[in-house]
Amino acid sequence: MNTRHLTQLDRDDALKLLAGVGFGRIVFTEHALPAIRPINHVIDDGDVIIRSHAGAALNSSVNTVVAYEADDIDPLTHTGWSVIVTGIARAVTDPDAITRYERILRPWVDHAMDRVLRIHPEFVTGFTLTDGTEGRLPAE
Repeated sequence: MNTRHLTQLDRDDALKLLAGVGFGRIVFTEHALPAIRPINHVIDDGDVIIRSHAGAALNSSVNTVVAYEADDIDPLTHTGWSVIVTGIARAVTDPDAITRYERILRPWVDHAMDRVLRIHPEFVTGFTLTDGTEGRLPAE
């Protein structure tokens, strides 16, 4: 039986891993219940940037606490990493910033994504799961 080693990541290493992927899951409250949506993101100056459309349930999370999670876990070896950030989702209102994010963050669905949200991580937790022969971080 293989033993897996769980190693906590510091904030910088966790955000570096998060910046290396473009897809995660946002957790927010909808009708007083937890809701989760898959969504693509970019990291800008340590903040998670996502786009949304006018009718999205996610828009109810503006100015509230949300969590954002991304991971890269190999289903065969059960090794990889996971990062969770928690913070307040804020609407980006600066027209220049919105234009920039529209350029660098393309939606994966065919909705007109006219909203941009920024999550500044107040809390960052992350870990790697290794088989003991790997380094602390996955190969870059």
